[in-house]
Amino acid sequence: MLTQEQIGSYHQNGYLRIRGVYSSDEVEAMRADLDHLLQDWATTSAGWSGPWRHIYMSPDVEQRSRLTHLHDLHFYSSAWSQAVTNQRLAEAIADLLGEPNVELHHTTLHLKPPETGMPFPLHQDSPFYRHEGFGYIDAVVHLDDTNDENGCLRFVAGSHAGGHIEHITEVDGTSVSPHLPTDEWRLEETEPVDAKAGDVVVFSIYTVHGSYVNRTDRWRRLVRVGYRDPLTKQLDGQALGRAGLIVAGVRPAGALKAS
Repeated sequence: MLTQEQIGSYHQNGYLRIRGVYSSDEVEAMRADLDHLLQDWATTSAGWSGPWRHIYMSPDVEQRSRLTHLHDLHFYSSAWSQAVTNQRLAEAIADLLGEPNVELHHTTLHLKPPETGMPFPLHQDSPFYRHEGFGYIDAVVHLDDTNDENGCLRFVAGSHAGGHIEHITEVDGTSVSPHLPTDEWRLEETEPVDAKAGDVVVFSIYTVHGSYVNRTDRWRRLVRVGYRDPLTKQLDGQALGRAGLIVAGVRPAGALKAS
């Protein structure tokens, strides 16, 4: 599925855009089902907490900022069940893992509403679902074209190499969403990755990333799909102890002990 150049770029930088994983018809089917899921199952809130909000947003935008989210879309929709088991994507993940066996871990919708869709401070995904080693890859499915205006993904190239970084999780005795110090990890110093609808941006669980607020009058719809080598042991966080679908290869003997 991927060239050696693409695989090398991923391992060097910690992220990769894969163009045209989904056809226009597949994207439309995912969009249509997503409209139903948003009405019936999704939750909208103020989003991530922490003092970083006052750095990345003006007081007015901070007050109005919203994030719509939903976990495990493939449990609710046939179009999304087909999307997360897409063989083009599964083969690409296997190429990047360097292993024939790929397990689905979870899916999460990240929907930024027009004009007030919240930004994300720089962070790794590892605080949310800790794993041992480097056998976990996040894949972000794009249902809309993205750029900095509507909050495309932005990365710190090579930041995955050292593994997990301790995050800020408490400020003045109050729990906050895990994020990296804003005076050390600056969003403006990251690399933007524009993408088209149907593209997938993949990155290591340890790659530092974030995004700006959606400043357009259109929705920005992304869905994060987590994949792992079935032998990669989970330590904590989302979906701990839950076995996922095998989307490529087979589940090796003893792998359930790792989940």
